[in-house]
Amino acid sequence: MLRSLASAVIFCVGALMVISVLTIPIAPILASLSAVGVAVGLGARDLITDFISGVFMIVEDQYGVGDVIDTSEVKGTVEEVGLRITKVRDADGVIWYLRNGAIKRVGNQSQGWARAVVDVPVAYTEDVGKVREIMELTAGELYNDEAWHDRFIDGQPKILGVESLDGAYVIVRLQARTAPQKNFEVARELRARLKAALDSADVQVASLK
Repeated sequence: MLRSLASAVIFCVGALMVISVLTIPIAPILASLSAVGVAVGLGARDLITDFISGVFMIVEDQYGVGDVIDTSEVKGTVEEVGLRITKVRDADGVIWYLRNGAIKRVGNQSQGWARAVVDVPVAYTEDVGKVREIMELTAGELYNDEAWHDRFIDGQPKILGVESLDGAYVIVRLQARTAPQKNFEVARELRARLKAALDSADVQVASLK
């Protein structure tokens, strides 16, 4: 982009110098170019907006190729980032062409970290202390599993405690900080292991219906 801009500036300055050497009046030409420039600018303002937005997106590193983003209009994986448009492929395989100037907000799921949250509903009559111990032990086993350890950030999952009470059930919440885009698979594995552990301990999992 900078190379193209520099080439255009050099070309324009060189053309004006040649015109000056040939003693051709520059003022009328500049006036005409100014009028044309204003007309083009008004007609291409959306295009200019797209380019400026694209420059800021790239400079600020808002997202890159391979990132999973949510733009409110579409959610998917970025396949190409250009100065004018961004190509995003959604979960159905559809590729979307988004004008950079039309993207008002972006949620990037591939930067920093993610959070896995698992809510376990148990019967109201169950011992909450016992349920917490089972959940903590199960979460620790998953965290210490070599196949899963690298997915966690900031230590093993934490038991936050009772999230809500109802006449039929109690919800105990577990939370873990994971690597980007690993929260869903960690949550699924935690649910599978928690079910097996609770079944072995004869703890009744409640229905939320």
